[in-house]
Formats: sequence, C-alpha cells, structure tokens
Amino acid sequence: MKTKLLIEQHFHGCFGVDFGTASVDDVLYLARETRKIGIGGIFPTLVTDSVENIKRQTKIIKTAAERQTPDMAQILGIHLEGIFINPLKKGIHNEKYFLGADKFDLVADDFIKIVTFAPELGAIKTNAKLQAGHCVGADLSGCDAVTHIFNAMEGISHRAGSTGLSALIDDRIYTEVIADGVHLSDDILRLIFKAKPADKIILISDSLPVVGATSVGETTFAGQKIGTDGKNSDGTIAGSTMMLPGIIKLLASKKMFNPQFIDNPYDYHGVDLPGQIEWDEEFNIIKC
Repeated sequence: MKTKLLIEQHFHGCFGVDFGTASVDDVLYLARETRKIGIGGIFPTLVTDSVENIKRQTKIIKTAAERQTPDMAQILGIHLEGIFINPLKKGIHNEKYFLGADKFDLVADDFIKIVTFAPELGAIKTNAKLQAGHCVGADLSGCDAVTHIFNAMEGISHRAGSTGLSALIDDRIYTEVIADGVHLSDDILRLIFKAKPADKIILISDSLPVVGATSVGETTFAGQKIGTDGKNSDGTIAGSTMMLPGIIKLLASKKMFNPQFIDNPYDYHGVDLPGQIEWDEEFNIIKC
C-alpha cells in the first residue's frame, strides 16, 4: 500500500530532542530523523512554560524552519499546548505559568498555527487553529478541533454535556486521537471511530523526547522527572512513548486503521507535501 507522508501535529520531541529546550541544530536534527521514518510534516508542540521561554523557543523553531533542507520533515508551524488551559485538567502542565485567554498577545506569533486552550475560560483571538483541550466545557462552537480526545478532558456523562461528548457528536470538529494502547482503551477507540466521520480523525503521537533516544532512562520534561513509561512519579501520563508509524502498525493489527486517517491532517491544515510511503502487508514501512 502507498500513502502520503505522515503529518505529526502534536508531539513534544523525540530522538532525545525536547522542543521546550532545543537549539536550532537540535530541531533540524529531529526534522531530518523524523523524515527517515515517513513523517513529512511536523508541528513542534510546546508545553506550558514561562512567557519568556515560550517566546525563545518559538524563535528557535522559526529559525530552524528557515534553515531546513529537502531531506527533512517540513516544519509547518508550532502547536502551543498549555498556558491557556483549565487547572482542573492540567495533567503534566505547570499551573504557575497559566494565563487568561486575554493574555494571548504576550506569546502571539504568526508561526503558531495551533493553540490548545480551555474554551470555557474565554475566547482567544488568533488566526491559528483553535483546539479544545485540558478543559471541561461542552461548548465547542469556537473550536476547530479537540486535543487528544478524552485525555485531560471532561469525559462522557449521561446527564450533562462535556467536552468529550461534544467532540463525538459534532461532525464539524476534528479529533486528535492517541492510539498508542495506553492513552485510550480499545473500546473507547472503537467508540470514537464509530461516532466520528472517518475524515475527522487525526492520529497524533504526543511523543516525548525520550522516544528514539540513544540513551533511555528517567528524563526531565515540563519540569518533572518522567520515567521510561512516560509517566511522572504520581502516575500522570506526560505523553506517549510511541511515534506515529508504530501507532499505525498497532491500529492495523487491531483492524482499526483507516488510510483516510493519514490524509486528514493535509485537509485540516490545507497543505500539500511531496513524497509518499510504501507499506508492507503488516504495516511496516518499506520505503519513504
């Protein structure tokens, strides 16, 4: 089977590189390595941090995008996850850096293409894609998508509205899905894939810097010690330890993969990337 190259719109790093602390050369190295495994476009994702650090890393990632070469995954923009989220669903994020939606101008930049925020805490004025995440609100009228559905999000209740429920029943809304076998159960995946139109599913990895690193062990991410299982000391999941090609192979083994999922980020972002992936029958990449 042949498909388009993969687009990763939500990941915090890999191959030992953390977008929150990376240099320009680090970002370029990551872009080159991810292209080797079939990822053609990336949205480096910044976790909650100080305004100063967010602005510094935004500048670094922009500079890397200006210097990249054809053998690298294209840096399509930044995904800003955090700062404008609900403390009730903060996950691994550091609450001391949270800001109100009216403070978005402090970090605004034209290279920020996706913003994860809690819509119940106020609207954000930006041309970027707005995604509800780390939130509890049911009103998604001002959103384009939801960030990692059901994770750090109010789930389904049979008596009240919620973010997760609204995401499932609103066919307009795209849904990020982490199908790594840890973030969501197989039954919840089946529910998502039944409830949502196939062209509204966006597979993401939410991968951590430790994924693919040459030395594997306890690392620091978002100011916390993270184990090799992707969790902090109290068991909170910080991110995934699997990347998109592995997630696709896992879904295919469970008979839940739809090739449409690969095309969806292209439509969502209105981009067109050169190149393709050739897969074998067991969804191993033969050529990319």
